Amino acid sequence: EAAREQVAALAGAAPERVVFTSGGTEANNLALAGIAHASVVVSTVEHDSVLAAAPDAARVPVGRDGRIDLAALDRVLARAPTPALVAVMLANNETGALQPVAEVARLARARGARVHCDAAQAPGRVALDAAAAPGVASLALSAHKIGGPQGVGALVLGADVELAPLLRGGGQERRRRAGTENVAGVAGFGAAAECVMRADGEAARAAALRDRFERAIRARAPEAPIYAASAPRLGNTSCVGMPGVSAEIQVIACDLAGVAVSAGAACSSGTVAPSHVLRAMGVGDRAAGEAIRVSFGWASRDEDVERLCGAWFALYERNRARRAA
Repeated sequence: EAAREQVAALAGAAPERVVFTSGGTEANNLALAGIAHASVVVSTVEHDSVLAAAPDAARVPVGRDGRIDLAALDRVLARAPTPALVAVMLANNETGALQPVAEVARLARARGARVHCDAAQAPGRVALDAAAAPGVASLALSAHKIGGPQGVGALVLGADVELAPLLRGGGQERRRRAGTENVAGVAGFGAAAECVMRADGEAARAAALRDRFERAIRARAPEAPIYAASAPRLGNTSCVGMPGVSAEIQVIACDLAGVAVSAGAACSSGTVAPSHVLRAMGVGDRAAGEAIRVSFGWASRDEDVERLCGAWFALYERNRARRAA
């Protein structure tokens, strides 16, 4: 219960509105299955745990900057069976692009709809104020995204939201999620939430490292795309492409240099399919397959940026020399 209060404080909610889950994936599934609705509407850049949980949902496109098309959303809501549940993330896990959740919630309320917000990437990096806007019925959180343990998350419910359980057979979590709680994981989640709320300046420090990396890319490889760079973004995330070099080769080159990066979503880094996020932004399959995601966190240092740049530019120069030969 102490951890519930800590996570609730992070989300700006009452403790009794926090439902502990096994992670962000379960939280997203629980919201889409447990909040009453007649139809589901999703953006095309949502996490796979949202898209797979609502395969028949109406999909709303995004612009080339990765942000949802609000006019298209309004058109979709106008013809969607009511009440609709709109799923839109606060921050994208691949590009870092921030969605206009407050505006989405305003449109949804005007159409008699509610919003579920996947906010897993946001805590400690941007404020959760938008996710608490009127019309937002729930938000999903994940402990390991803020330095807590893996295998624990939460669904935070709005004050007037009822939730039907996805897992049944016990009275835990106020009968909203059956099964014995992962007490050790929950305690770790609470501790991480408290640390995040006290970590003044950490987001700005990570953003400075990200900006340093991107300045180097623009200076030495101006043809390399930095996706969603024109949009408001998380300060710790960069999605960059190396023309002519697959993401897998870039990941291997960085790994050999002692730097961990991912091809697309970190939780899907073993896959080779082009990123659905980049494709939704109008990026072709080939270019999407040449993009890596770089994240900067509490353990990142200036020397890590130097090592990353050394590995990335060594591969870039080898590829450029090969293409010129």
